[in-house]
Order: sequence, then C-alpha cells, then structure tokens
Amino acid sequence: MAAVGVHCLLELYGCPESKLNDLEYVRKTLKDAATHAGATWLGEASHSFEPHGVTAMGLLAESHISIHTWPEIGYAACDVFTCGDVAMPEKACEMMIKLLGATRHTLAKLPRATQLRPREVEGVDPHEAHMHTKQLHHEILAGDDA
Repeated sequence: MAAVGVHCLLELYGCPESKLNDLEYVRKTLKDAATHAGATWLGEASHSFEPHGVTAMGLLAESHISIHTWPEIGYAACDVFTCGDVAMPEKACEMMIKLLGATRHTLAKLPRATQLRPREVEGVDPHEAHMHTKQLHHEILAGDDA
C-alpha cells in the first residue's frame, strides 16, 4: 500500500479582494471544487472576519477542503486532503485557482501515511479502508498564471 491519500497545500496570490472577502462566494467555491474533484460533500463550517477575511472548511466523506483568506493582500491558504482513489484533490485545487482568480500559485502534494509498516496493514483491504493504492510522490509545483 502506498499511502492513505493525498494532501494538497495550495497558496493563491493575486486574487481579487472582492472574491476573497465574500463568504458566500468562498463557500460555493469550496463546494464546487470538491464536487469537481469527485469528492462527496457532507457539510461545512465558515466564518467572516471584520474588517476582512474568510475562513471555511468543507467536510468530505474522503476528508476535508479548507481555505483562509487575506483579501487585503490578495492571498488565500487552502488545503485539500482526500483518501482513497476516487476523489482527486489536484482537480479541486485547479478549480479554486480558476474560481478565485489567482494570478500565481504554489501547490505542494504530500502523500499521507507513507511510513505504514507491512504488519500495520496486514489483512487490510485498501479499497474497504479507503486507502490510496497508487504510488505517490511529494511534489511542489509553482504556477505563474499572470
């Protein structure tokens, strides 16, 4: 077994302040991104700060998707963690980059639970345990969409 899943850490730069400060838009973006990735949306929690900023988290059957925004500097910190082989967190990240209008981004992809020992997973069906069955590698990607 390669890992339980993939955790993507996404940083967005150059986003319009109006999008990053709009709680409803950010909530919809998270849900649309999760759906685009093939994840199952279970619910969410969110909060709008004064004078600016939004934090939101979507609960997924596969794990979670979250964002914290700094509209005044056009920045958002996002993460998407999915377990199993069905949901594709990279696709959620692509959607967030597009919908939040980022001009630049960085994306780090981290496999989770890569240090499981054979005895720890002995007799475990990776599909029933919602584990990732393909070999995963750490990646850090930078995108300049300007």
